[in-house]
Amino acid sequence: MTTRTQRHRSLVVSGILLVLLSGCSGEGADTSVKVAEAAVTAKEKALTEAEEAEKAAAAEFCTASTTYITAIDRYGDVLNATAPTVGDVRDAGSDLADPAQDAQEAAGAVAEARQAVATAEQELAEAQAALATAEASAAGTSPSAAASSPTASPSPTATPASVTRVQEAEAELAAAQSGITDSTPLAEAAEQFNAAAVALEMAWLQLLGDSGCLTDAQQDEAAKAVDSYTTTLQQALADAGYYDAEVDGVYGPKTVAAVEALQKANGLPQTGTLDKASEQALRSELAVKGGAAAQEATASTAAVQQTLKLAGYWDGPVDGQWTDALTDALEELQEDLGVEVTGTVDAATIAALETAIADARTTPPATPAPSESPEPTATG
Repeated sequence: MTTRTQRHRSLVVSGILLVLLSGCSGEGADTSVKVAEAAVTAKEKALTEAEEAEKAAAAEFCTASTTYITAIDRYGDVLNATAPTVGDVRDAGSDLADPAQDAQEAAGAVAEARQAVATAEQELAEAQAALATAEASAAGTSPSAAASSPTASPSPTATPASVTRVQEAEAELAAAQSGITDSTPLAEAAEQFNAAAVALEMAWLQLLGDSGCLTDAQQDEAAKAVDSYTTTLQQALADAGYYDAEVDGVYGPKTVAAVEALQKANGLPQTGTLDKASEQALRSELAVKGGAAAQEATASTAAVQQTLKLAGYWDGPVDGQWTDALTDALEELQEDLGVEVTGTVDAATIAALETAIADARTTPPATPAPSESPEPTATG
């Protein structure tokens, strides 16, 4: 065989090898793309499953929270009027432990489920970026900057104010519970525990609404009206020097204590409820201070008038003047809703106002039947 022939054959073999190598290279690129596509499909499925798990966890939270709120209501009397016994007060709500734990565990499950969704979203973004890189490599081009840089992991959501309020209310209830002893007068014990229970129940109702469990726009309107009243009252008490806590719209033990301090300073019965005499005393003190402080008293009464007007119990002017007619309107509301008729604004009255507003647009004022699920509110 001549050298020329050998050289020719060598070139042919080399050409065949180049073709084969080229074909293998293409198959490898195709394989990389298929692997990347499979990864994207798997991550899409994982994200769908994580989102479904989050929905299930949220539904469980709504159920557990509603059960807990119903248990608290035995002591708060926000949704249904009840009459705790001496034993109930002495036990100080020990029957709340299990429902509280269930609600807290359900809240934790929601947080974990949401984190799982965030992780699944991040992993899907990374898989999509890998696919883009594989496709670009197979085509002999460079992947785009967007495709090669997956989306950054989302930062944890800040703790919402409603969660913080629940935590504070839980601590206040525990403090009220520890402060009740065998020597505590029954009336005082009931008042202390009721005020703390109302604050806790209202806080959970707000959290329930914020979590998407309840979405009634009419309830939102009611919540804002009552929250406005409580916030205005707290600010007025602060301006008068009786309230030094955060103005948060929660009619709880701190607000009750401030009203009692006002009443004590003016020689009035220390009930912790803002009756006509207490309102006038607060107005007088703020008038002496003048300026913005004086305006708070008028705003506080105007908020009561506006709230009663929303509920359909007040057709007079919203002028910030507390009159006998306004007291009568409060008493009518309390009588219709089956709460104690006092003509004063306390935690129970605020809850009654919210309930009345919730029903005002659909039914005339009437004694409500016990509801299967609580209505959202913004105060506690």
